[in-house]
This record gives sequence, structure tokens and C-alpha cells, in this order.
Amino acid sequence: MKRKIITINEELCDGCGNCVSACSEGALQIVDGKAKLVKENFCDGFGDCIGECPTGALKIEEREAEAFDIEATKEYLLKTKGKEAVWRMEEAQKKHEPHEHTRKTTLPCGCPGSMAQTIKPPETHKSTLELKVEPQLRNWPVQIHLLPLQAPYYNDADLLVAADCCAYAYAGFHGDFIKGKTLAIGCPKLDNSEAYREKLTTIIKNNNIKSVSIAYMEVPCCTGLVKLVEKAVEESGKNIPAEKTKIGIRGQIC
Repeated sequence: MKRKIITINEELCDGCGNCVSACSEGALQIVDGKAKLVKENFCDGFGDCIGECPTGALKIEEREAEAFDIEATKEYLLKTKGKEAVWRMEEAQKKHEPHEHTRKTTLPCGCPGSMAQTIKPPETHKSTLELKVEPQLRNWPVQIHLLPLQAPYYNDADLLVAADCCAYAYAGFHGDFIKGKTLAIGCPKLDNSEAYREKLTTIIKNNNIKSVSIAYMEVPCCTGLVKLVEKAVEESGKNIPAEKTKIGIRGQIC
């Protein structure tokens, strides 16, 4: 059958094993220092492993492949890793089931973060609607590609690097995240992640940045933002604390 399934670029793979740990079904293994898809029928094609890859070696492709066999997967996990592994796999599968206000549709790409979803906002009291939210933005521009390498607002700054969807998903983003921070936003899926990493490395290295916060969405591809920011801090040569916050598509802190 023709379906979506993981593919691995061996030239980019550094054998770190992050994808193997992220695959709840046991479809991936490290063989001769490279990640390999060893069981086609154990790969569900949702791509939870993609966001854990620091080199971008993994992607979803559509091709002829064995159908995902959930019962065979459970049997394999039970024999090799025990009941807890089966439970983790079942929980991972539940993440991709349609919720009450979610409509499945054909994805424009393999990433489950692209699935169309209709979200019902929670009921809000009138008094809350009447509250005025004061803007907290203290720097411009904010897009990582457009940020200057040096600017006054980097001096003694708490840098917030955020996935650009966060401000739309989390209602109190200005007050709870942006307030008192210098903001940098971007999308690791749609933009050039390597350029992001190089720009952030230079900014952190050449300015007096006190701390780094990372706000990212729960979709798998957004984990790439965390990886590139952590790498930028490491390459800057500075020992700067970093705080990570994952935001759900329904506005909750995960």
C-alpha cells in the first residue's frame, strides 16, 4: 500500500539515537552508527521522532510500504520491553486520535502538526473580556532573520526565543512570556534552521545576554527550535541558563 512513512538521510544522520528513543513503536534502531528503519510495519508515519533529530536527517515521505500493524507492534514491545513500553506506545497513538473538536483531513505534509483542527474556545466571563491587555513588546524587529547582531536591547537582556505560533495559541503571551524580555521569533519547520542557529549564536556570543527562554508548540517539528537554541547557547561559549516551555494548540502549558 502507499502511505506516509519515515525516511532517513544517512549522510545527515550522526547516530545520536534520539529518534530511536522517541519512537514508541520500536521501528528504528542504530545499525553501524546510523539510524535505520528496521520494521516498516511498526512505523505509524506520524513522525514523532522528527523533532528529536538535531541534524534534520529524518522526514516523512509517501511511498509503497507495509501497512502499520499495531497488534504486531504491541506483541513485539511486550516481548522485548514489557508492559510499560506497550502503554507508552498506546499513549503516543492517542495523541494523534481526533479529539471532540478536531476534524481529520489530508495533511499537506507528513508532520502531524499540520493536521487541520477546529478548536472550540472556552467560555469566558464578561469581566475577563473587558480586561485590556497591555502590549509588552520591547524590541523591533522580532523575526530571527531580521534581528540585528547588536542592539541596545540586548544589554543585560533576558532573551525569549519563541515559535511564532505561540502568541496565537496562548492567550496571555504578552504578559506571561514577553514582559521584560527581548523577543526573537521563528518557525524551525518553514525557515532556515541553520541560519537561525548561526544568528542566535552570534547574538548570544557578542552581547550581554543574562538568560534564554524558549517557548515552543507541542507539535513534533517545533522541538527543532529547542535543539537549535540549545546548540546556539553551547556554541556561544557562554554558560547561560535556559528555560523551556511547551504550549499546547489549545492554549495550555504542557
